[in-house]
Amino acid sequence: MDELASVDGVIGPAGAMTVPVTDEGLLRGDGVFEVARLYGGRPFAWDEHVERLERSAANLRLEFDLDAAQAEVAALLERAGAVDGTVRLLITRAGRRVVVLAPPPVVAPTITLGTVEYAPSRVLDAVKSLSYAANMHASRLAREAGAGEALLVTPDGLVLEGPTSAFFYVRGGRLHTPPLADHVLDSITRRHVLAVSGATERSLRRDELDALDEAFLASTTREVQPVAAIDARDLPAAPGPLTAAAADAFRRYVADRLAP
Repeated sequence: MDELASVDGVIGPAGAMTVPVTDEGLLRGDGVFEVARLYGGRPFAWDEHVERLERSAANLRLEFDLDAAQAEVAALLERAGAVDGTVRLLITRAGRRVVVLAPPPVVAPTITLGTVEYAPSRVLDAVKSLSYAANMHASRLAREAGAGEALLVTPDGLVLEGPTSAFFYVRGGRLHTPPLADHVLDSITRRHVLAVSGATERSLRRDELDALDEAFLASTTREVQPVAAIDARDLPAAPGPLTAAAADAFRRYVADRLAP
């Protein structure tokens, strides 16, 4: 699939589209965005992504034309046809509407994690903003240490999530994920994995990581990705039985939601 984009309704090759350099979405990362997975040209849980986009924009006091944005997403999807991949909608501080279609990401069968100390910004709670520099830097720090991705941990030892994904773990035969009260993102994929897997919310401390039996990351792009090791300690299984069951349940749930 060729990468296509729309900027304020004008469609063209993604690499050729532009926004003004004076837009504070570029200058300051001031804006909001959502990314949904495309299956045969149909975005999964798009209504939920749009609702969260509206909440994020309202929390940032960012006004934009939602109807125009929705129409531009629809036009771009119609142009692309029945493709698999991702659709990204972002709104800048200038109210500029940018939609980008991209091919499906390459996701390895398993991934290793390295803990990275991270202090979430409380003022951006419940906001999926363009300000992702800290998240991206956490990923770089983890890779420099030999891991495939970061696992964010607060300075006082509370385990949160990946830079762009929810974290699920198995301890004592039970599947859990850190609660929203711990200031993790209310991920769309996290919601659905919780619903279909029987997982429960439970806070996790850094000193408990050695006791985990299984773990996985969940996100729009990864779906369910088993974790093979954390801080160079191999987990007993990747995927373990509860991870495999969650991945299967999520795949079936997506197929059911998108069935004609």
